[in-house]
Amino acid sequence: MITRSRHMILDALERYYDELLIHVRKRVGCAAMAADIIQEVGAKLTERPPETAIENPRAFLYRAASNMAIDQLRAQRTQTRYVQTGDIPEHACSDTPSVEDHLVQRERLAVLKRAVDELPPRCREVFIMRKFDGRSQAEIAEKLGISRGMVEKHIRNALAHCMERMREIDTN
Repeated sequence: MITRSRHMILDALERYYDELLIHVRKRVGCAAMAADIIQEVGAKLTERPPETAIENPRAFLYRAASNMAIDQLRAQRTQTRYVQTGDIPEHACSDTPSVEDHLVQRERLAVLKRAVDELPPRCREVFIMRKFDGRSQAEIAEKLGISRGMVEKHIRNALAHCMERMREIDTN
C-alpha cells in the first residue's frame, strides 16, 4: 500500500507541478527558489517513508511544499542576520520562472520516474522498499528471502541506472 502511495505521490507531483510552482512562488516571491523547493520535495520523498498511507497526494504535496517554503524563508532570514551580502541585481531573481527552468525540472522528474520504471522487477522492488519505504537492508533481505549482499547489489544497480539516466538528460 505504501509503495503504491509513493508512486501516486510521484504521479501527483508530475501532474500538479505547475500549480505547485505557482503556489510556492507566491509564498517565497521567487520562481527559481520555488522550482528548487518543489524539486527538493520530490527528492525528500525518496529519502523517508510516510508514516501512513497517503489518501490525498495533492494535499500532501501542497503541505510538504508549503512547509519547505516556510523552512527556506526562515533559513534565509537567519542567514541575513549573520551573512553580509552586497546589492543583488534586479535580474537575479525573477517573479516569473523561465520557460527553460520549468521545462528542465519537469523533464528531470519524468526521466527519474521512467528510470525507476525501467528497472527489472526485483531490482525495482528492492529500490522502492529501501528509498521510498525506508526499510533497512536486513528487513528487505528477510522479507524477500534474499541475502543482504543481493539487496546491496540491487540498490547499487538501481542507483547506477537512475544516475545514468539523469546524466543523459544533463548532457543533452
